[in-house]
Amino acid sequence: MVVPLIAASSPLPPPPPLLPCPAEAGWELVAGARLPRRGADGSPLGGYSAASYRSESDVLLLLSDAPRGRVDAWSGVRQLGRVPLRPVFRLELQGSPQAPLPAEIDAEGLVVIGERLWVASEGRRSAARAAQLLTFDQSSGLLQRSYPLPADWQPAPGRGLEANQGPESLALLRRPRQTDVLLMAAERPLLQDPPGHVRLLGWSLEPAGPKAHPLARLAIPAGEGWGLTDLLVVDAAGPAPGLLALLRRFQAPARWQVLLAHYPLPREGADPAAVLEPIHQWDLIAAGLPADNWEALTPGPVQADGRPSLLVASDDNFSALQDNHLALLAPHRSNPCPPTR
Repeated sequence: MVVPLIAASSPLPPPPPLLPCPAEAGWELVAGARLPRRGADGSPLGGYSAASYRSESDVLLLLSDAPRGRVDAWSGVRQLGRVPLRPVFRLELQGSPQAPLPAEIDAEGLVVIGERLWVASEGRRSAARAAQLLTFDQSSGLLQRSYPLPADWQPAPGRGLEANQGPESLALLRRPRQTDVLLMAAERPLLQDPPGHVRLLGWSLEPAGPKAHPLARLAIPAGEGWGLTDLLVVDAAGPAPGLLALLRRFQAPARWQVLLAHYPLPREGADPAAVLEPIHQWDLIAAGLPADNWEALTPGPVQADGRPSLLVASDDNFSALQDNHLALLAPHRSNPCPPTR
């Protein structure tokens, strides 16, 4: 079934600066909810690993890592926690004769640009389950084209992405009078890289198609089980653009840790082997999020008091022991907030 995702509308004013000020002030958990496990037709819902919120229509797109990939749309985010979210539609991702889709993908990152859905698909170190960048038509869900990752990321003896270790994130870097860039990060270090360093890749969206180039490496906690699950560009047009990264750790039998880390944006022409350390990081479980598998990150609606917000979603892995949570966080901010240097 062909379903238009989001109707066109007039541009909204830019949101206020997103980060807490001062950084130590942290985040407020404004609202939260559990999403249903099944749709109205009884089909299973879940596996939500990426999100894109459309403020103009108050619609949240959640990307599911179900075997073929799916986008579920929900409305009512502005009333989160007060009124149940309402399902709007479901868009199944599918191949076309010109661009066949593998029997299974692992859709983990989502960016919506115009009529296209850009999706990062996690790999299994095999040709049948390759890690790649995919682009789909946003009305029909048909695959338009797939793009392989650079050679350094490809499986080879002692090299490349580990199985089921990324890429798990995709973010849009948009700046005035510059080419759009998709930012993609590995979940964990490549096999040839040191512990605690995950590679950041840029896909320049040239007229002839996306071109991949290494940007930098992000320092994440080096302890066992830590990984990067989503990225978000903040204040791209401001004097100090940066990245927010959702960092997650699982320790058996059921211990979760979740951090939100703020990094500087890599500078154009900088050494791609340079390691960027977090400017600041926040413990989201301590901020009030339920201990679970948080994977998705997107800007949320501007609050009544003028603050911006973040929406974060968890992936239940289609397991009865986990939930599909959705939470809305707003930054604590002083008034006035000192300018960023």
